[in-house]
Amino acid sequence: MSQAAVKDDQQAFDPYAIPIEQLDIAQPEFFSNQQHWALFERLRKEDPVHLAHSEEFGTYWSVTKYEDIMHVDTNHKIFSSAPTIVLPELEEDFAPEMFIAMDQPKHDVQRKVVSPVVAPPALADLEDLIRERVGKVLDSLPVGETFNWVDKVSIEITTQMLATLFDFPFEDRRKLTFWSDVTTAGPDGGDTGLDEDERRAELIKCYECFAALLAERAQQPPKSDFISMMAHDPKMSKQEPFELLGNLMLLIVGGNDTTRNSMSGGVLALNQFPEEYAKLKADPSLIPNMVSEIIRWQTPLAYMRRTALEDTELGGKQIKKGDKLAMWYISGNRDETSIDRANEFLIDRPNARKHLSFGFGIHRCMGNRLAEMQIRILWEEILKRFDKVEVVGKETRAKSVFVHGITDLPVRLHPK
Repeated sequence: MSQAAVKDDQQAFDPYAIPIEQLDIAQPEFFSNQQHWALFERLRKEDPVHLAHSEEFGTYWSVTKYEDIMHVDTNHKIFSSAPTIVLPELEEDFAPEMFIAMDQPKHDVQRKVVSPVVAPPALADLEDLIRERVGKVLDSLPVGETFNWVDKVSIEITTQMLATLFDFPFEDRRKLTFWSDVTTAGPDGGDTGLDEDERRAELIKCYECFAALLAERAQQPPKSDFISMMAHDPKMSKQEPFELLGNLMLLIVGGNDTTRNSMSGGVLALNQFPEEYAKLKADPSLIPNMVSEIIRWQTPLAYMRRTALEDTELGGKQIKKGDKLAMWYISGNRDETSIDRANEFLIDRPNARKHLSFGFGIHRCMGNRLAEMQIRILWEEILKRFDKVEVVGKETRAKSVFVHGITDLPVRLHPK
């Protein structure tokens, strides 16, 4: 779909039809229909710290400008990640804990246990394996035929990597993608089609599977995968079931959604901005910078929630202790007052890593360098093999407020 067609599609929607005091942007259809861009632009101009009243999520503040989001994200003593990083409140009888939704010191203790898996020394060891796998995936694709890039490439590559990070049975790796989708779907089931009871049942299966792996790894010599590191840590090996499940959900989603949706979003962006695709082919050394621009442009996770620990002021608004705030990374990444030509996709953008997609402060995405490396290698290998990855139909977007994802992207490969 051309950039002009995208604009025409979005212009059919009137972002001013809803009175500002009634505007609740946390509705999946706004995102699946790509109407959120115009709504966020309106909020940034008219009411950048906006009090919204949602039937589903209750009352919350929408924080939509880059600098305000940075203020919230980097002040963890005022804005807490507990009890949850999403707008829905935790249900009393089913509330998995995870370290991203914890404050210090517990957050730091648990994060430190698993972070070596994605630290620079480990990434250096993984690069050859990732390149080999990416090459095999790309060489298996049907050249000249239409296929879904999301399924054949984005999901396959990220799921293989997840299986390695967990040392999960490789033949069952697609379970990880499914559990990630179930985790982020929310109580309404999203694109999974599951009702709340079915969703809970699947997450219990996830817990049971990993609990067995954890017990197994505890009896083996320590290794450098997530499960082994948890199994051999004195505190994390004794996690309560809901805490183990919560941390597993976090690690699975963290290793899946950013990379998967950026791998798809990059193909779409380059097709919408063909002059940037030409620039890329003329100068492949732009790939590392382009990776950051893809992650900004796509913004795979639309927001993170914080809860105010005290009365404070933000953007001229009085925030009360206990208020919840949605930091809309997806809006901050298009904030024209902080990012030059924010609505353009520019693979040679200066300071491209300045984006908000990984968050900032103590909760900055632990695996950000791994995500960047996978996307970089993918594009290095694409350029070796194909003249173009052409988008030949309209993409299908995830029905989600949290995950800004693509579920179907029909493409055709043009050989070199």
